Amino acid sequence: MVRYRARVIWTLMLLLAPWSVGGVWAGPPTDQLRDGVDRVFAILRDPALEGDTKVIQRRSAISKVAGEIFDFGEMAKRSLGPHWTQRTPAERGEFVRLFTALIERSYISRVDQHGSEKTIFRGETVADDQAVVRTTLLLSNGGEMPLDYRMRNTAGRWLVYDLNVDGISLVANYRAQFNKIIRIDSYGALVAKLALKSNQAEFSVPAAAPSGPKVAR
Repeated sequence: MVRYRARVIWTLMLLLAPWSVGGVWAGPPTDQLRDGVDRVFAILRDPALEGDTKVIQRRSAISKVAGEIFDFGEMAKRSLGPHWTQRTPAERGEFVRLFTALIERSYISRVDQHGSEKTIFRGETVADDQAVVRTTLLLSNGGEMPLDYRMRNTAGRWLVYDLNVDGISLVANYRAQFNKIIRIDSYGALVAKLALKSNQAEFSVPAAAPSGPKVAR
């Protein structure tokens, strides 16, 4: 499996790519995800937030939208796996904060730099409070990347807790890496790595090779 640095996953996925097309029937999960896409697009094209002098304001706005779309707490819990139950409430809170920073830092910088990719919404599957929104990311090189958003209904809102790139789970990938660090060293060592900005890019992420150029329908 080809693995890239954590920040590169957002180049491949461009999680909330600002251009979206569709036409298939969609329910609340897709509608709420699409709403996030539109809101990020609005931020990126806002004249008042353009330019290098507005980087902080622009990325802060994108961060706010991301926080309303992702269930970072659930992502963190699932990424830590069985080690989550062994943590104190204070440790859990710290881990969620560090994990969120890891994801947001990579996500925001990539979304802020790229805007040419497109997302096609293919459909959704809903079972009780769980849903999968199927999409295809049209890459700027003409290739395609299957990308599924796994969501759950929390207090009436659908939030993303995992992403699958061509069947490869982002959360499962992080969980394997975190578990290895804890097993070989300690939980404290994992926290230290997450806390150090210079080491946050050490965690690799799954990436499927994009298919060849295709004509979007």
